[in-house]
Amino acid sequence: MTKTIRFTETVLRDGQQSQIATRMPTSDMLPILEEMDQAGYYAIEMWGGATFDACLRFLNEDPWERLRAIRKVVKKSKLQMLLRGQNLLGYKNYPDDVVEEFVKQAIENGIDIIRIFDALNDTRNLATAMKATKKYGGHCQAAISYTTSECHTISYFVDLAKELAEMGADSICIKDMAGILTPEDAFQLVSAIKQSLKLPLEVHTHATSGIAEMTYLKAVEAGADIIDTAISSFSGGTSQPATESMALALETLGYDTQLNLKTLETIADYFNPIRDKFRYEALLNPKVKDTEPKTLLYQVPGGMLSNLLSQLTEQGLADNYEQVLQEVPRVRADLGYPPLVTPLSQMVGTQAVMNIISGERYKLIPTEIKEYVKGQYGKPPVAISHAIKQLIIGDEPIMTERPADYLAPGLSDFEKESQPYAKSIEDVLSYGLFPQQGKDFLGRREDPFYDVVEQQVKVTIEI
Repeated sequence: MTKTIRFTETVLRDGQQSQIATRMPTSDMLPILEEMDQAGYYAIEMWGGATFDACLRFLNEDPWERLRAIRKVVKKSKLQMLLRGQNLLGYKNYPDDVVEEFVKQAIENGIDIIRIFDALNDTRNLATAMKATKKYGGHCQAAISYTTSECHTISYFVDLAKELAEMGADSICIKDMAGILTPEDAFQLVSAIKQSLKLPLEVHTHATSGIAEMTYLKAVEAGADIIDTAISSFSGGTSQPATESMALALETLGYDTQLNLKTLETIADYFNPIRDKFRYEALLNPKVKDTEPKTLLYQVPGGMLSNLLSQLTEQGLADNYEQVLQEVPRVRADLGYPPLVTPLSQMVGTQAVMNIISGERYKLIPTEIKEYVKGQYGKPPVAISHAIKQLIIGDEPIMTERPADYLAPGLSDFEKESQPYAKSIEDVLSYGLFPQQGKDFLGRREDPFYDVVEQQVKVTIEI
């Protein structure tokens, strides 16, 4: 019997986020949506992650309007978003009432599937978003943030998948944000999860290290149901493998992808000049197309590699790059082996840089690292040693409860603070998640003289 393998297309979210820092405007998306809807995708990932922030901060767009505009055209394919659990789309925990309202509005505005993950795989940080997704009729895809360490064994991940299933997950995703899932480990992990659960299993990886296609093949052979790919224009490097290439390869191996290869060619022809436009505008750095085997050696995501190099270069310390790369896994071990995904990747990378440029480990410690060690982001996969705790926070108390339990309801405060510009609950949420960017966007939308007034206020304050 022919085995069916479905595809989730990432070009509208992770593909462009990985390669052009999420700068693709909605106007570049709308003309090709009908063809994408006819291509045979299982889902189109087009919202969440950094798209919300980028719309407000760089594109002067309403992310909610983007969702509604895409939903208006896409009828056959499911629309998918990425959600950072209790962090939603930001970098801190939000109160439960805010999380629930955001999930409700995302589904009501057009999202079908919400992929929910936590940077620490702390299921307490997933519970509210998962319950809300089920409550409001969305498909709850619970994601495992994949990483490697002495504790991140096959049995660890299988037990995590079982717990997520018991919490109500409709499907499970293995989220390999760093591109470090090897073909053999993919086969073993997918096999073990499929033997333990009856839920659909999706695999997400990045092509950074050069092994992603082999990883997908072994995952499919082991029984994966869905894989994430990006149309060739925005594929490879720090993005996902190419949709057309994976589809053709799997079709020739006897798998039914349900994709129309001719339509995929049309989609690629559309996005190629858009990619070239961003290359001409220098928003597409050629390095994001590179293969970086050091990802496997240091377990560092491709985007984190380029950020570290940029950070050091700006300070005239590019010669310290190799030292910092070697320091990253040491810091990660000190901190209990957190997966290197937002926001932990940025935090670990910054601490590694500080350790090297200061000449003394933990002489300089960012506030976020101190908060992490105090338990304010959740429970580390491995307990942090007493010596490291003393070094970073001394005798300060450790939070053992769910971090969001300490947060008072926040939605009513957001409603008050976002006046007079917020005209809807979606506007309130935009402000609540990104106060400055949300305020500026809403202000410009409601008042043509907003920027002039804000500049006058700024000058007055400075004087």
